[in-house]
Amino acid sequence: MKVSKTVKAILAQYESDNPGTKANLARMLSTGKLAGTGKMVILPVDQGFEHGPARSFAPNPAAYDPHYHFQLAIDAGLNAYASTLGMLEAGADTFAGQIPTILKMNSSNSWATTKDQSVTASVDDAIRLGCAAVGFTIYPCSDQALDLFEEFTMIAEEAKAKGLAVVLWSYPRGGELSKAGETAMDVCAYSAHLAASLGAHVIKVKLPSEHLEQPEARKAYEAGKIDISTQAKRVAHVMQSSFNGRRLVVFSGGATKGTDSVYQDARDIYAGGGSGFIIGRNTFQRPREEAIAMLSNIIDIFKGKA
Repeated sequence: MKVSKTVKAILAQYESDNPGTKANLARMLSTGKLAGTGKMVILPVDQGFEHGPARSFAPNPAAYDPHYHFQLAIDAGLNAYASTLGMLEAGADTFAGQIPTILKMNSSNSWATTKDQSVTASVDDAIRLGCAAVGFTIYPCSDQALDLFEEFTMIAEEAKAKGLAVVLWSYPRGGELSKAGETAMDVCAYSAHLAASLGAHVIKVKLPSEHLEQPEARKAYEAGKIDISTQAKRVAHVMQSSFNGRRLVVFSGGATKGTDSVYQDARDIYAGGGSGFIIGRNTFQRPREEAIAMLSNIIDIFKGKA
């Protein structure tokens, strides 16, 4: 595996990490069609657990098979594939060494009435399965947020000690947050900063809207004349909030949308200096060839070619 100067520069920003963790970050950054660029496109498939199998896979029945997602990520030339314990176990041997994997270690489901997640796997599971990283979700703003922070801190400490990278889904939900607030500019930037402050190597957040949720934050944005007029500028502010770009931040693809909207999101992430895209339903709910074509175009965008 060749490690480019760009990747080495990114690794240098993680000053406290051991060689094992840096090697696993390098694995993800040096795999696939974006290898060496410092950009990432990751396939996440935890939606079956979160939303149910029919809601997730019925639009493309081939996606009920865990092997389908491994092969899609490999054939599309992605940097990594993230999923739940059982999904990774179902293909761990067949696809060993072919693509870096991320074990999603906590999950919720569509029946849950609180904004919380249960721990459903261990760091040792990730090592056993040959994963490059563990993944975890926090819900800033929820009544359970502080407990989730504590759970993540303990898991991240163990993962780092054992040489794994750590990916943190930082999704503001619950509490007194409005629905519009879940993607508000101030809330998304705050969520990214929280993830960086908690020690995540890779941060996953949603693309922010122009809405400002918190009155005190609105005053700060207006006083500081922070330009959030375009999606690309909002991405740039999220990166600024993530230790001034010293942390990798990938943006969620969200619910299924039109092809043009997906490409525009990718262009805005690239223009704003974002680290990449973590895109699931917008790919695996489409027929395989259509999904691969879409991912190929997204990769070209992150290469600056489209």
